[in-house]
Amino acid sequence: MKIHIHNEGKKPLIRVLTVLLLVNAVTFTLLTETLFTVVVLACSILLLVTTLNFYKKPERTYKGDLHGLVNAPTDGRVVVIEKVFEKEFFHDERIKISIFMSLFNAHSNWVPVSGRLIHFSHVEGNFHAAYLPKSSHENEHTNILIETPGHGVILTKQIAGAMARRIVTYVHEGDELHIGSPLGFIKLGSRMDIFLPPDSEILVEPGEEVRANITFLARLNKQDNGQS
Repeated sequence: MKIHIHNEGKKPLIRVLTVLLLVNAVTFTLLTETLFTVVVLACSILLLVTTLNFYKKPERTYKGDLHGLVNAPTDGRVVVIEKVFEKEFFHDERIKISIFMSLFNAHSNWVPVSGRLIHFSHVEGNFHAAYLPKSSHENEHTNILIETPGHGVILTKQIAGAMARRIVTYVHEGDELHIGSPLGFIKLGSRMDIFLPPDSEILVEPGEEVRANITFLARLNKQDNGQS
């Protein structure tokens, strides 16, 4: 099966492969037929496979706008589903769904709903472990508000983790977005949060593994005025 590598991963993969080739060349030259050489080779293969998986770009797309459905914006595990008071943009109660990406998940990010991007901001912050609740508002993150046609406004956050030091976002304010199109990339362990209207029908459970452009997180109810 052909593996597609994300553009963000091509240079890091070349660096990793170069280092691994050099290390193994040295061990095979100086320590021929030793257990240490075998261990180094095995660890190198494991590291290379993990890195390839991290930077792979899944070839998954949706046909149609699928209005009213919320796409999982990344591969990972649902760590939080809870009602919270969102005080920065909505000033009311929302349902927050948090997805944690481990080093073994592809870290490509995808658009969760079809609609218009009405606000984008990048906020500097800390680098707590991404699975901690406080990472949602204290860590470096982006705020992406998308106005859907008739189903309200949702907030999506790309959140850096303890090791992540770069959040990449490809969309801009005013863009018309299609569900499942490329949104961005977060390097190393990280998290994405989705804030939904309180009357949304949630289709996943805590602890569930989700896959971007395959798993639907929720179904949105129709809003009379297009706002939540």
